Amino acid sequence: MFDISFSELLLIAVVALIVLGPERLPKVARTVGHLMGRAQRYMNDVKTDIQREMDLEEINKLKNQMKDAADSVRSSVNEGVNSIKDPLADAQQALSDLNKPLDIPTAPIAAEPEKKAALPETTAAAEPVAANTPDNANKAKE
Repeated sequence: MFDISFSELLLIAVVALIVLGPERLPKVARTVGHLMGRAQRYMNDVKTDIQREMDLEEINKLKNQMKDAADSVRSSVNEGVNSIKDPLADAQQALSDLNKPLDIPTAPIAAEPEKKAALPETTAAAEPVAANTPDNANKAKE
């Protein structure tokens, strides 16, 4: 970490032993060990947080890419549905337009059979009138 060789560490230990004394040296070494452990944990936490942020950025980029892909798929599906729906709507409109002219002529055609039905009644009523004519009366007497 600090790029210190073994001989340099030995020199630092001898100086600490002379300055601190043999009674306080174990306490100081323990305290320095705890501080070094805390510093390493803090550094690991910082590295982990940085890594999480980088992963979060990558996940957000991936999420945006997936969202764009989903939007493009959705728009292409909508275009496909519309390309099918529009001709079907046109065909449906054409069929409804065909039904409208067929409905209009059927009313006069339905009225004509009534006229034909009325004609035989008038001819039947005309026959008795013809029976009362003088020519028919002479024929009836004979």
